[in-house]
Parts: sequence; C-alpha cells; structure tokens
Amino acid sequence: MKVAIVHYWLVGMRGGEKVLEAFLDMYPDAVIITHVYDPEKVSAKVRQHEVRETFIGRLPGAKKHYQKYLPFMPMALELMDMQEFDLILSSESGPAKGIIPRPDATHISYCHSPMRYIWDHYHVYRAQAGRVTRLAMPIMAHKLRIWDVSTAARVDQFIANSSFIRQRIGKYYRRDADVIFPPVDTEEFQISNKVGEHYLLAGEMVSYKRADLAIDAFNQSGRKLVVVGDGEMRETLERKSGPNITFLGRVPFPELKKQFANCRALIFPGEEDFGIIPVEVMASGRPVIAYGRGGALDTVAEGVSGLLFNDQTVEALNAAIDRFEKDPSLVGSPQDIRALAQGFDTSVFKEKMSGLITRTLQDA
Repeated sequence: MKVAIVHYWLVGMRGGEKVLEAFLDMYPDAVIITHVYDPEKVSAKVRQHEVRETFIGRLPGAKKHYQKYLPFMPMALELMDMQEFDLILSSESGPAKGIIPRPDATHISYCHSPMRYIWDHYHVYRAQAGRVTRLAMPIMAHKLRIWDVSTAARVDQFIANSSFIRQRIGKYYRRDADVIFPPVDTEEFQISNKVGEHYLLAGEMVSYKRADLAIDAFNQSGRKLVVVGDGEMRETLERKSGPNITFLGRVPFPELKKQFANCRALIFPGEEDFGIIPVEVMASGRPVIAYGRGGALDTVAEGVSGLLFNDQTVEALNAAIDRFEKDPSLVGSPQDIRALAQGFDTSVFKEKMSGLITRTLQDA
C-alpha cells in the first residue's frame, strides 16, 4: 500500500508536526506532501523521508512568507499528482485536504482545525492585518470558504483532534468526525519534589491565546508569574508587567520541563483547539487553571487535574486562583494528575489511529 501524508507546511516543529511524526512511525515508507519545506526547521525523523513540495515552495521568499501565498494553495494542491497513492492522510489546519485522490484511494483527514483565518477567527485576523491584506481578505476568504467546503467531499473519514474541533467540522463542513486526541510524549515529563510558589504561563504570545488576560490578573493580584515563550505580543506585555512577573522567553527543552514540574499551576487563559502544553504540565504532576472552553474541556478534569473558569475576565481568573489556593483538595495528587495525562500518550494515539484506519480501509 502506497501512503502519502499531506501536511500544510513544514517550517517548524509544533503540535501538528508531532502528529506528522506519529504518522511517519506508523508508515515509515510514506511520502510527505507539503506546500513549503524548510529542512533546517524540522526534526531528523521528518528529514529522513521523501518530501514533495507544491509549487508554493518554489515561489520567492516562500519559506518565510508562505502565508502570503494562501490564495494559490488550493490550485497548488490540485496540481499534485496523487494517482500512485492508495492511502492519503491529510493533516489539516492550513490547506491540506484539497488534493484530488484516485477514485479507489482512501483519504482520511486528521483535522487540527478548519482554517481559523477564514472561519471563526476571520474578523480577528482581518483586524490585525496590514492595510493591503485587510482590503484583499474579503475577496480571498470568500473564495477559500467555497473551496474549503467543497473539498470536504473528497475526504472519506474525518478525525478531529478534540470535541471542540468535531463541533467546528460539523458546523462548517456538515460532516461528522471521530475524535482522537493528538499525541503527547508523556514519558518525557516527570514529577518533581520541588514545587515553587509561582504560577506559569507558557506558549506563543499571540492575541487569541490571551496572555494579556493572565498579565492583567497577576498585575492586580501581585502573585508571582513566570512567562515562558515568545511572540508578537511579548514586548507590549513585558512593558505593562509588574515586578512580580518574570519573562524567560524561549527556553531549551530541559529547562521547559523543569518549569512545568516546578510551577504551582499552569495558567491557560485562551480558547485552544486542543492544547498540548496543559497535558505536558499535567504529565509533570502539576494542575492547570484554564478557561472553560475549547480543548481544555477534553483535557482538564475538574476535581482531578485542575480548575476551569467560565469568563475571560481578570475577576474570573483571579477568583479561580483564589479557590485553588484556599482549597488544595479541589485537585488531585501529582500522581493522580499524571495518571490522567498518560491517557493522551503517543502510544494511545497510534493505537486508536491504527484501529480507525483499518476499519475505514475495510469499509471502503
């Protein structure tokens, strides 16, 4: 069986690329199809495979400015000759599922999210875009939405990475989806005997992740907060932060694991599709205080691994932290928290994916 894995772009190693690596473990002879490939920015596991770029990868400055070529990506996918492949796994977050498979081939799409910038986050992205992009987006997004919905018919089986994304798939594509949570290497993380008095905020500092909410809450309360990560909002957030808030920027993986294991709890104030960092912190035995929407509803179990707050306000976040500090029994022991996280391990992902792929092939 000839297998292709279609991944939107390969310019870094984040959660979507961890899914790709798990697929490569399952299908070591698979060919990778992607719009843009930067070998220096990906893992050795990815580099070991044959990677075929669409014509987007040959356009000027594509490795850095690939998103500017978004309007051409549907055509680029449809120009890729997929006739040799029996099984196609598309990793969908940017345009990936729109390839044209053979009539007798099986196409399974693992959806991290329907493209946010043309669906539910469209107005947020447009408001933050430059003048030219802001003027072009209504025309571009309108056509992309039509293409995105029509290409859902080319998929035999959708898999969502969370219940939240299953709901999005149903809303925008009118298709049902199985839910298989993305792989987390929980064995990389361990419980520490040293837990500090500070809280942790970790991840990319972009607007929808709501790091600003955490900063405002800790400015008001005076509690200690350590911030790990970087992004377009970092400079602004650092300027407005009090002396109780420490910014570390990007840190090496060993230091990141230490931060996960030593924090009092992770603060997770955004609405995420899934959210791998909360699971990694839980695998380190530490609880999560999260906004109660999106992927956190699948990962953070109240009474075991953390607390949820229902409004994205300073008052709601600080009230949740107050509850946590006043009653430690609201969360389980570090061992209980880690045990819950192990249900999201990479081995679980591979087992569930393998079973679903087998059933889909049998039903084809």
